[in-house]
Amino acid sequence: MKYRKDRYGNELSQLGFGCMRFTKKGSGIDYKKAEQEVMRAIELGVNYLDTAYIYSGSEELLGRILEENHVRDKVYIATKLPQYVLRSLKAVEKTFQEELKRLRTDHIDYYLMHMFTDYSEWESLKSYGIEEWIRSKKEDGSIRQIGFSYHGDSEMFLKILDAYDWDFCQIQYNYMDEHSQAGRKGLQAAAAKGIPVIIMEPLRGGKLVNLPAEAQKAISASGNGMSAAELGLRWLWNQPEVTVVLSGMNSLEMVEENIRIASAAEPGSFSEEENALIERVRGIIKSKEKVGCTGCRYCMPCPKGVDIPGNFHYYNLMYFQDKASARFEYARNLALQKNAGVASLCVGCGKCEKHCPQHLPIRAKLKEADRALRPLPYKIGIAVARKVMKR
Repeated sequence: MKYRKDRYGNELSQLGFGCMRFTKKGSGIDYKKAEQEVMRAIELGVNYLDTAYIYSGSEELLGRILEENHVRDKVYIATKLPQYVLRSLKAVEKTFQEELKRLRTDHIDYYLMHMFTDYSEWESLKSYGIEEWIRSKKEDGSIRQIGFSYHGDSEMFLKILDAYDWDFCQIQYNYMDEHSQAGRKGLQAAAAKGIPVIIMEPLRGGKLVNLPAEAQKAISASGNGMSAAELGLRWLWNQPEVTVVLSGMNSLEMVEENIRIASAAEPGSFSEEENALIERVRGIIKSKEKVGCTGCRYCMPCPKGVDIPGNFHYYNLMYFQDKASARFEYARNLALQKNAGVASLCVGCGKCEKHCPQHLPIRAKLKEADRALRPLPYKIGIAVARKVMKR
């Protein structure tokens, strides 16, 4: 494993373990499977583990794994304050104490204000007295470093970046988001201030792995031996401003493969040919994609039960692969489920759009997706199949 230093000289594994996408089992997380994956990652050198208050069951599971395996002192824990639902310093303190309890620790190494999108959110926290609260937590050692995660445009990112003496930040960044959200402009601005940058959504929730056939052919024909995932990850590690790249790993194979890549990737190692390949793949994707959804699920739950990311996934899949197979997968995996979260359930309340980090016009896109995924023959076929299944 290769390491990059934070603001205070701590060595962080350039691959971090994102704990949002653990495998589900029943109503919770498959503990034994997650334990194997986390412990294998730690064994191979990963020392940065990222979770959040709102990742259902994640903090509790991570705390249990670290305690039962006696490895808390071998890793850095990053977790997040759900500041968007808190309205007082008392609520902030209560939430923080709950997180310490869940994680079975007396301190958080890297603590983030979660999902800033606008400077006004920081101003609201300041009005509660958050700066004094942070100071007291850093003094007593219960918070070692303070940062924020961000979803918004680059100009607002720069404003928040300058608003406080942050220790680190976390942004969505990949070769498809190079000039959106905080983007390269934000990445370089943070690095210029000596602020480490943690990268989330490096493969856009898997979108940069499950590429259109034309893009896959371009990567295969390049002769460099890289997979689509390796190409995307190495593009990030090629940039010295990147400190840690998070990956939501949920199989041992993925853990070992990503660590193999991370153990070889270095800044400035990309060739002109590889940069040209990125440009070609990016152009192919942009010509195909219908909705820029990363599958982060911040829009969920929908009050009417719509599986918003699910619908968008299959809508995009229609244009990444053939339409018939995408519609089949949509029907089998979503529309024919007992609690089918089909787009037609949407009543247009707009709650989802308030929480979307990508600022997508979700309601309009859901209508598009429904029309594309359920043309009349499919609509009839799904309805008939559901009746048969109920018998």
